[in-house]
Amino acid sequence: MQISWELFTVNKRFPLTISRGTTAASTNIWLRIEADGISGWGEASGFSLSSVQKYQTAAILTELKTISSQLEQFHPWERQKISQFLTSISISSPTRAAIDVALYDWLGQSLAIPLWRLWGLDLEKIPQLSVTIGISKPEIAQARLKNWQKILDIPIIKLKMGNPEGIEADKAMLLAIRELAPTTPITVDANGGWNQQEAIAMSHWLASFGVQYLEQPLSIEAESDLAKLHQESPLPIFVDESCRNSQDLLRLAPHIDGVNLKLMKAGGLTEILNLIEIGRTLGKKIMYGCYSDSSLANTAMSHLAPLADYLDLDSHLNLIDDPFIGATVQSGKLIPPDLPGLGVKYRGNQTVKYSI
Repeated sequence: MQISWELFTVNKRFPLTISRGTTAASTNIWLRIEADGISGWGEASGFSLSSVQKYQTAAILTELKTISSQLEQFHPWERQKISQFLTSISISSPTRAAIDVALYDWLGQSLAIPLWRLWGLDLEKIPQLSVTIGISKPEIAQARLKNWQKILDIPIIKLKMGNPEGIEADKAMLLAIRELAPTTPITVDANGGWNQQEAIAMSHWLASFGVQYLEQPLSIEAESDLAKLHQESPLPIFVDESCRNSQDLLRLAPHIDGVNLKLMKAGGLTEILNLIEIGRTLGKKIMYGCYSDSSLANTAMSHLAPLADYLDLDSHLNLIDDPFIGATVQSGKLIPPDLPGLGVKYRGNQTVKYSI
């Protein structure tokens, strides 16, 4: 098989602020695997788990340059050999994700069926999509919500918290959102921005406003505090940054109620499937999330959407120049294409008026 790639930059319509900073644009990698006249596509995007644990595009690109010639000895059908090779050289999860997704896209195209049909999934089981509002002042949060409302009928709102100004600023933002959306379901993601005392206090306060669950309230360095938080919180506790793979999920399982699975963090659809199986066996709720991913990566995850309880795959909806066309929002749900493989098409570098 032949490996090729190129960089592409996507710009957010509205910059997203979380507890660790703000992002307005991202340079990602479009990977292509070609064999037997079929081209499978994958995407790699950088992300961070903490202030020190970061996966940057430049490092991913270096990995691809290093291993591409070695990968060409394999055929896309030889997935086990490819997996063993990638494990032996310990590549980063976003690099592996791009390769894994491209192999699945190639497989679906070679069999002339979409991935969701390959896995025998029922699109009627896809849950409602949530849209994200980053950390901001109350009036800005309200303006952001109004802009989202121009794009789609919002089923669920996800609020980013962990404001560096403190929990009173977090509370003010939620109250502002509740003014405009008094009955819309809300979830909260602190991205590790609280300590244990703050997280316990906020879990009770947020529960009084009908918040559905609390995601990553503590930093990955404070995981030892999860047990007490889980015991005292009236809200279900989900983890994101703390859970990258199956081993993490098994370790954290006694102290959590659910997990946010992300393509780049897990290293591809193969590990996502493993995590879903383990999570279901352990009785945990499953949600899907994203980083600054385009429609290519989010469409890949959408093919597994019937297996999720919650969907937070909205990053591509906030892009003004998404080069790909894939999954579409229908009645508040992200629906994968009924086309072979991922079913993603190349749009080119065009400004996107609305991304749905």
